[in-house]
Amino acid sequence: MMTRILARELRGTQITANCVAPGPVATDMFFAGKSEAAMEAAVKCSSFERLAKEEDVAPLVAFLASDGEWVNAQIVRVNGGQV
Repeated sequence: MMTRILARELRGTQITANCVAPGPVATDMFFAGKSEAAMEAAVKCSSFERLAKEEDVAPLVAFLASDGEWVNAQIVRVNGGQV
C-alpha cells in the first residue's frame, strides 16, 4: 500500500516507487540467530531448493534503477518460487 501511495505522490516527477521483496537470502543477517532446522525449512520452501544469493536479487534492483521506468507502484517478489 505504501508503495502505491508513494508512486501517486511522485506523479509527474519521472521518479518511480517500487518495492523489492526478496525471500530468504544467504547473508550474515539471515543466518544470525537461526537454527539449522529453520534454515532447512527456508530452503525447502524454494522451488530451487536453496537460499537466494545477493546476485539473485541484484539484477532486479539494477533493472528498476535504470531501465524500469514503466514499472511503477509494484511489489516485486524475488523468492525463487517460494510457496
